[in-house]
Amino acid sequence: MPKVKDPKETPLMKQYNAIKAKYPGALLLFRVGDFYETFGEDAIRASKVLDIVLTKRANGAASHIELAGFPHHSLDTYLPKLVRAGNRVAICDQLEDPKSVKGIVKRGVTELVTPGLSFNDNVLDRKSNNFLASVFFGKDKVGVSFLDLSTGEFMTSTGSREYVSKLFQGFNPSEVIMSKSDRDDFSTLFGDEYLTHHLDEWIYNFSFSYEKLIEHFKTTSLKGYGIEGMEEAITAAGAVLHYLEATEHKEMSHISSVSRIDEDKYVWLDKFTIRNLELVYAQHDGGVPLIDILDATVTPMGSRMLKKWMVLPLKELTAIRERLMVVEAFREDEELLEEVVQSLKHIGDVERLISKVAVGRINPREMLQLKKALSYTAPIKTSLTGCKVGPLKKLGDQLNPCEFLLERIEKELKDEVPIVSNQGNIIQDGVDEELDELRKIAFSGKDFLLQIQRREIERTGIPSLKIAYNKVFGYYLEVSNAHKEKVPEEWIRKQTLVNAERYITEELKVYEEKILNAEDKLIVIEQRLFQDLIAQAGDYVTQVQQNARILAMLDCLTSFAMVAANNNYVKPQVNDSTVIDIKEGRHPVIEKQLPVGETYVPNDVFLDNDQQQIMIITGPNMAGKSALLRQTALIVLLAQMGSFVPAHSASIGGVDKVFTRVGASDNLSKGESTFMVEMTETASILNNLSDRSLVLMDEIGRGTSTYDGVSIAWSIAEYLHNHRDHRAKTLFATHYHELNQLTEDFPRIRNFNVSVKEAGDKILFMRKLKEGGSEHSFGIHVAQLAGMPNRVVIRANEIMRFLEKDKHKNDTSEKLKEVPKANYQMSLFEADPRFKEVQQMIDALDINTISPVEALLKLNEIKSVLSEKKK
Repeated sequence: MPKVKDPKETPLMKQYNAIKAKYPGALLLFRVGDFYETFGEDAIRASKVLDIVLTKRANGAASHIELAGFPHHSLDTYLPKLVRAGNRVAICDQLEDPKSVKGIVKRGVTELVTPGLSFNDNVLDRKSNNFLASVFFGKDKVGVSFLDLSTGEFMTSTGSREYVSKLFQGFNPSEVIMSKSDRDDFSTLFGDEYLTHHLDEWIYNFSFSYEKLIEHFKTTSLKGYGIEGMEEAITAAGAVLHYLEATEHKEMSHISSVSRIDEDKYVWLDKFTIRNLELVYAQHDGGVPLIDILDATVTPMGSRMLKKWMVLPLKELTAIRERLMVVEAFREDEELLEEVVQSLKHIGDVERLISKVAVGRINPREMLQLKKALSYTAPIKTSLTGCKVGPLKKLGDQLNPCEFLLERIEKELKDEVPIVSNQGNIIQDGVDEELDELRKIAFSGKDFLLQIQRREIERTGIPSLKIAYNKVFGYYLEVSNAHKEKVPEEWIRKQTLVNAERYITEELKVYEEKILNAEDKLIVIEQRLFQDLIAQAGDYVTQVQQNARILAMLDCLTSFAMVAANNNYVKPQVNDSTVIDIKEGRHPVIEKQLPVGETYVPNDVFLDNDQQQIMIITGPNMAGKSALLRQTALIVLLAQMGSFVPAHSASIGGVDKVFTRVGASDNLSKGESTFMVEMTETASILNNLSDRSLVLMDEIGRGTSTYDGVSIAWSIAEYLHNHRDHRAKTLFATHYHELNQLTEDFPRIRNFNVSVKEAGDKILFMRKLKEGGSEHSFGIHVAQLAGMPNRVVIRANEIMRFLEKDKHKNDTSEKLKEVPKANYQMSLFEADPRFKEVQQMIDALDINTISPVEALLKLNEIKSVLSEKKK
C-alpha cells in the first residue's frame, strides 16, 4: 500500500506506514490494544478472505482509510485462513506495555508467516511436511533445497531440470523462493504450479550462501554434510537461511544439519511415474492412492516419513534388507508389535513439539505432551533393546529416554494446565518458595483474614470486631461504638460512622499490598519458571529430534507389518540379480476396492535381461492390462521401500529407475494434445534408460492414426530390445495385434495376452495372463458393455465382419469404399408393398431401449404377419 502523504496523518498511521514499507507484498496485522487491525488494500483483502466487516476510519484531517480487524486472541483462527489463501502475513505486535508508556506504543514485526514458513498447527497439515523450496539455476545444473521449518528437516541437492522437477513432484513445496533473474527459467519448467517469492540476485551468490551455512552450523567447511563442492545446492540452501532471517525467524537451533538428497541412493521415479502410479495422490476424484492402503501409522511424523519413503524408494540392498528384517520381526512377534504400537499411539508429534521448544513457542499443554512422549519412549526402548534381531536392537539403542528432562517436567509442571502461560496455575507446589507463599496469600486470603480477626478479638476483647474491604482505603477493622475504648493505640482511625469506627493497621496494609499484587506476581513467576523449563528442554533438542526420527521409522515399519498381516503380503527377496520374478502378484489398491465376495485374479510376471526382457501384452480394453502393468511396478517399489508385497512370492533384482507411460494425460490447458504429451513422456523414458530400468508402456501410439500408432509402437519396442548399452525390462501393453510379430524377429520379446472367454456374442474378462498373442480386440463388445446404443454396436459389428471377410486385401481404404451403406435395407420395403405393415412395425420400435426378450417377441410377431401375407 503506498504511503499516505497527508501531512496531518495520525501518529498511529505514521507508525503503521513506516512498518508497512519494510514488508512490501505482505499483509500486515497491526496490533492496536486488544485487536489486530488491517488498513487500506490489506483490509479489503482480509475482509474478503476472513469474511469480516470492512469499515473506514479517519486518517487525519481530510482522508479516510479502509479498516478491518479481529480480536488478538482469535489470531490462531484467522491467521491460517490468510496463509492458506496464499498471503504472506506480517504480525506486528506491541513491544511494550501501553500502561507504562506516554504517547505512541513501540511496535514491530515479530514474525512473517508465509505459506512455506509456519509453526501454527492450524496452518500445518499433521500428516504432511510443509516445505519451503529454494531453487537456483546454474549454467549446467540446478540447485534445490527444501526446509520444513516446523520439523527442522533441511535437505539439498543438485541435478538436471528433470531431476529437480521430479523432486518438486515428490516434496510438493508450499512455497518456492528464487532469484528474480531465475523467474523465466522456473516458469518454463513449472508454469504457475507453485506459489513463488522472488529475492534480490545478490542473495543467490555462492560465497554468501557458503558463509551463511558454515556460520549457522558453526563449522569450517560443509564436508561433514556431504555437500562440499555442490555449488548450486549450497547457493540454494544458503538463500533459505537468509530468507528465515528476513522473515523474523531468528531462532533456528532446531535446524541442526543439512542432508544431501543423493540421486544415487534412491530409485529414479520421474514426475510422470509418481503421478501415473498414484503413489501419494490420486489422479481422479474418488481415486485411492497407494499411500492410503499402506499408511497405518499412528504418529504424524511416521505418516510424513512414509510419504518420503514412497517417492524415494531405496537402491541400497543392505538398507532395504534391514527394513525387511524389522518388518519380518514384527510380523513374527505379534506381542512385540502390539507393545510398540500401543506406546507409539501416545507419542504424538514430538518432532514438531521439540522444534517449538527450540524457538521458544511451546505452550504449557504442549510441554505436557512432550512429557508424555518421553515417558512412552522409555518402554519402546526397553522392548527393543531386549530383541535378538540386530536392526531392531540398533533402533532401540539409538533412543534416548532423556530421564533428567522428563523428571524435571514431571516435578515442575502440573498435570492439568491452561493452553497459555499468562493465566497462571501451571507450576506445581513446592517448586519455588515465593510462588508458594504468594499462592497462600492469593488463594487463602480469607483464611488469613479470619486468623487475624480471631487473634485481635482475643487480644482486645472486642467480640464484634470485623475485617472488611473497600476500594477507598482497602482492608480495615470495624469496631462498634460500644467497644471503641478497647482499641489499641497502634491502630490508625480512617473513618467514623454513626455506630462504629473503622481502623487500619500496619499488618493489614502490608497484607493488602501482598494480596493485591500476589496474582500479578504469581503469573510473572510462573512464566519465568516455565521459560526456565523451556530453556532446559532446549538442551535436549538434538536428542529428541533423533528420537523422533527413530520413532517415525518404527511407526512406518510397524505400519508395513500390520498392512502385511491384514492383506496377506509376503516378504520379497531383494537381490542384485537382473531378474524380476513375481508369482501370483496382485494390485494392492484394486484388490481393496473390489465388491464383497469378488476376489482379485493374481498373475505371474517374469522379466530378465537375457531371456524375457520385453513382454508384449495384448487383450481387450477393460481386461486388466493397465492394472497388470501398474501392479508390477508397485510390487517392485514396495519391495525397495522395505515393505512386504501382495504376491505369493517375489524375487526382485534391484531396480534403479522406473518409467511409466500409462493412461491419457492431456495437457490441453497448455495447448498440448494427448499424442504430444504421450510422445514427450516416451521420449523422456527412451533418453534416460539404464540396465536396471523397469519400463511400463501402455497403449503407445493410440493418440494418432492406426498406421502411425503401429509404426511408433513397433519402433519403440525394437529400440528397447536393441539398445546398445542397456536392456531395460519392459511390460508393453497394446491393442495393436500386429506387434505380436515382433517375437519372431527378436529373441528377448515374448507375447502374452490377458485372456477373455467368449460366450456367444458376449465376452467374460478372465483377467488371467497367459502366453501367446490375442487375436481379437473385442472393442465392439466393450462398447456394448459400456452402454453404447444398440444401433451403433450392430452397425459396427456389420462393418467389422465385412472388413474381416477379405483379410488378404491389404488396402483398407479400398475395402472401406465397399462397405454396404447403412440405409440399403429400406429399399426392400419400397420395392415390395407387401412389407409395408412390417416396415411400420419396425419403425415403431426403439432399438436403443428394447430388451432382448421384447425383441424376440416382436420378431415372432413380424414372422406371424409375414406368414399371414403368404397365405
